[in-house]
Amino acid sequence: MKTGPRYKIAKRLGATVFEKAQTQKFALSADRSAKNKRRGRGRQSEYGKQMLEKQKVRVTYGLTERQFRNYVNKALEAHSAQPSDRLHELLEMRLDNVVWRLGLTPTRRGARQMVAHGHVMVNGKKSRVPSQALHVGDVIAVRDGSKEHGVLVGFAEKFLERPLPSWLTWDAKSMEGGLKERPTSSSADPAGDLVAVLSFYTR
Repeated sequence: MKTGPRYKIAKRLGATVFEKAQTQKFALSADRSAKNKRRGRGRQSEYGKQMLEKQKVRVTYGLTERQFRNYVNKALEAHSAQPSDRLHELLEMRLDNVVWRLGLTPTRRGARQMVAHGHVMVNGKKSRVPSQALHVGDVIAVRDGSKEHGVLVGFAEKFLERPLPSWLTWDAKSMEGGLKERPTSSSADPAGDLVAVLSFYTR
């Protein structure tokens, strides 16, 4: 997905949309930009706030508008859960996001590339689909021929430095794990205000 100048987008949507923007230097620069904007603009409308949240969540997960709208539609069709909770689950349980949550790559973009290049197995079969929807009980593993590839070199030691989300399991030595439960807003921080996002699409 083409996103344009990343730092410019991060200043508008927030540092969390791109991992590389999460530095002290960027935070200071963004703070100065925000102060200048407040001086030159009036109060932001509710519609503007909702659009900003929508863009922030969409860009964080690296989705096109069409892809994101499909997830929103599925969430709104859910009958057994709050739409915002369902939208959170759908986004978090994408294969590329789970690979990132496991710490196999430092960024979601890197996770998409890892999956697309065939380094990840799901239930014993190689997957090249970053958007593949996972389910509780699915087994995720790094393909044997990829365990010494690029960023995975020394992964067992790096893994100890990053906390594992409570809804996932992972064995750093065998490079295999899975989903033991559905993610919630407490076990996987939402990328933005998902209630505002849904309000944007249903207004």
